Amino acid sequence: MKLIVITLPHFFEEEASAITALFDAGLETLHLRKPGASEEEFVSLLRQLPAEYRQRIVTHEHFQWATEFGLKGIHLNGRNPQAPANYTGSISCSCHSLSEVVERKPSCQYVFLSPIYDSISKEGYSSAYSYETLQKAQQSGIINAKVMALGGICLQHLPEVKALGFGGAVLLGDVWKEKETDLISHFRDLMQLV
Repeated sequence: MKLIVITLPHFFEEEASAITALFDAGLETLHLRKPGASEEEFVSLLRQLPAEYRQRIVTHEHFQWATEFGLKGIHLNGRNPQAPANYTGSISCSCHSLSEVVERKPSCQYVFLSPIYDSISKEGYSSAYSYETLQKAQQSGIINAKVMALGGICLQHLPEVKALGFGGAVLLGDVWKEKETDLISHFRDLMQLV
């Protein structure tokens, strides 16, 4: 099972150092999600990251920079629903229903399904699926290695996410709430469960 980390929507001091430390600790995929960020802010953050780690980054914005920076791919969502016309790299997307997963999975490297649990970072964003619903989706092949669980994922949920057949867990609130204390130690604890 993979662990994917999504950046906080806002920039913060020493963010490039924190992202680099996560990569150093074994993070394979980071989703760079900065809604509303200017192109200048976006490029500035990318330039602060070691070049060898850029191939592990999937962007949610400013798709035109994916090729130039050698990024891992692009992520389609409500704000950016279409890939650029000549884009040939990896594509992932956000899904908010099982029917959307069925529809989008064939054309994507992988998809996010959310919210699996009550969100940590978005207040009032509650789980949309019962355990039984997810279990049936796994049994029918909807949930498989190409589907990543997103929404409220934390250390305690990883065994269940794995048992439900998800290909990975996507983390946001649980990881970044540790940025002021011990981000890397917490990330290593998460890595041990996958």
